[in-house]
Amino acid sequence: MTQQILRNQEHTSEQKTRGDRRGRPSAPIGVFDSGAGGLTILADLRKQLPHEHFVFFGDTLNNPYGPRTDAEVRELAQLATRFLLEQDVKMIVVACNTASQAALETLRMAFPQLPFVGVVPAVKPAARLSQKRRIGVVATNSSVKAAYLQNLIATHAAGVEVAVAACPELVTLVEQGRIEGPEVDVILRQSLRPVLGKDIDVLVLGCTHFPALRLAIEKIVGENVQVIDSGSAIARRTQWVLETEELLRPAEQEERGTVQLWSSGDATAFQRTASVILGYPVTVTQAKNYPQVSG
Repeated sequence: MTQQILRNQEHTSEQKTRGDRRGRPSAPIGVFDSGAGGLTILADLRKQLPHEHFVFFGDTLNNPYGPRTDAEVRELAQLATRFLLEQDVKMIVVACNTASQAALETLRMAFPQLPFVGVVPAVKPAARLSQKRRIGVVATNSSVKAAYLQNLIATHAAGVEVAVAACPELVTLVEQGRIEGPEVDVILRQSLRPVLGKDIDVLVLGCTHFPALRLAIEKIVGENVQVIDSGSAIARRTQWVLETEELLRPAEQEERGTVQLWSSGDATAFQRTASVILGYPVTVTQAKNYPQVSG
């Protein structure tokens, strides 16, 4: 069923990506994630690019991506991309570590005229910042097991002791809009114990959900551990791509850009969570008849 939908959408998507992508600087930037975690990337993007328009898509119907096979994630990422193309976006930020690792190159090949930016765990800056030469990385189960992360560590953290821990329960907290409070603190202490026990001085938040818990995490780890993520770096990279492709919205556009939020699942529940993460009330529209991919 899903493969048929992909085939049916292919012609429209090719039409949207075949032409010259330059000359559409007023078009929005597309951002997608398996759920609400990518909203932390959206927040950084809006800080860096306040005059740009954004369309965010949270695939809550198929969430989480972490336990899925790479093939399933690639299929889901292509579906999300085609949905965003229907919103006439000029580029896409894949605001999901799992999708970036499993599907980014596939997306670039499938949509060659569309610029993509993915997320990368901030291992390289963490290794530079660490005085003790000991850092921690927390991520989802799939990211922790992926060869991608191990290669990243081998390339950018040689000579640094790296403690890695899978913390899928933190994704659940964020999807539920629970980012602070005594119960959250208890879960964080349990989840972070494996890395904090290694006497680290830098902690990498290797999932886009986790920065939503930053204040609570910083309270748990204490002032001697620096907490970092890749959000601001992704925002700067996005700006660079826009400038390179001549897609940056004109600077004379002084009004703040707009944001449209979509969800493949329960829009009301996603709206509550998004409002908590972003810190202001938002409206979410449900993507009707969006395919649910069995896994």
